[in-house]
Amino acid sequence: MSGSWLVTGAGGMLGRDVVARLAGRDAHGLDRSALDLTDAEAVAATVAGARPDVVVNCAAWTAVDDAETREDEALRINGEGASQLARACARAGSVLLHVSTDYVFAGDATAPYPESAPPGPRTAYGRTKLAGERAVRALLPRTGHVVRTAWLYGAGGANFVRTMIRLESAREHLDVVDDQRGQPTWTADLADRLVRLGEAALAGAAPAGYWHGTSAGHGTWYELAQETFRLLGADPARVRPTTSAAYVRPAPRPAYSVLGHERWREAGLEPMREWRAALAEALPALVAAERPEGARGRDICGSAAMGVPPFSSEAENLGERSADGGPRPNDRAPSGT
Repeated sequence: MSGSWLVTGAGGMLGRDVVARLAGRDAHGLDRSALDLTDAEAVAATVAGARPDVVVNCAAWTAVDDAETREDEALRINGEGASQLARACARAGSVLLHVSTDYVFAGDATAPYPESAPPGPRTAYGRTKLAGERAVRALLPRTGHVVRTAWLYGAGGANFVRTMIRLESAREHLDVVDDQRGQPTWTADLADRLVRLGEAALAGAAPAGYWHGTSAGHGTWYELAQETFRLLGADPARVRPTTSAAYVRPAPRPAYSVLGHERWREAGLEPMREWRAALAEALPALVAAERPEGARGRDICGSAAMGVPPFSSEAENLGERSADGGPRPNDRAPSGT
């Protein structure tokens, strides 16, 4: 059963891939300019008019550091916006797949967080996303699915992997943190799983609740940077490990945000593949997006430009990202993942 689909936050990195995955179906994508989740009347009218079978909410405020001083603004999108969308879905009888984040957890575990783990956000961003999760589950106990993800990268937006592709040809060495562990996740893989989950929900095969939409395996930002260099044909030794203490940010980053995937197996759905395999398949499209003019005159396996001072930007060394893959902090996010 394919049904009709509505994707919010369709202009963001994940939203674009969800729309692409739904090509050829009865599906409509709305970006920030087409639907502002803070406008309750617009949300209600849009969902009532479309009456979709499935809504995929990729829209979010994703500026993690900015949320520390602008929590009310972030809450209007991540909490109240999600609540308004859930109410509209309840009236329309729609299944809602709401994309959330690893930041709802404290990030200090030593084993993967199961879907049932109690949340304990340490950041304003995490608190606002948790508010959205709770609203979705309270308003849609039978049709509300919360899909937590993390460490997203893709061709359709700024992210850590694209930064590494760009800097590989511009810096002799990069210093990248090696004490934050998570699951690099390709947006195309997550988009595929979201669509499969929506199909299963429509067929009554996937009970509502919490899901973890991240790749299998885990690594640090340093390991992700090294693997990116290796796939580019560059020397991974040019990436050097450092610690988070060298790059203090307004919002603390989780030291361990590895998520478990048991619910997929319980529902008879396949979890995502190992992150290195996904990265290998994703990289050509990311290189094409980051180096549009013939990969800057060299192919993906070319040699690196040398003789440039070591890179030292805080944001890019930390893997600074839109936590859900959406707009960068300057974009002020209500667009989506």
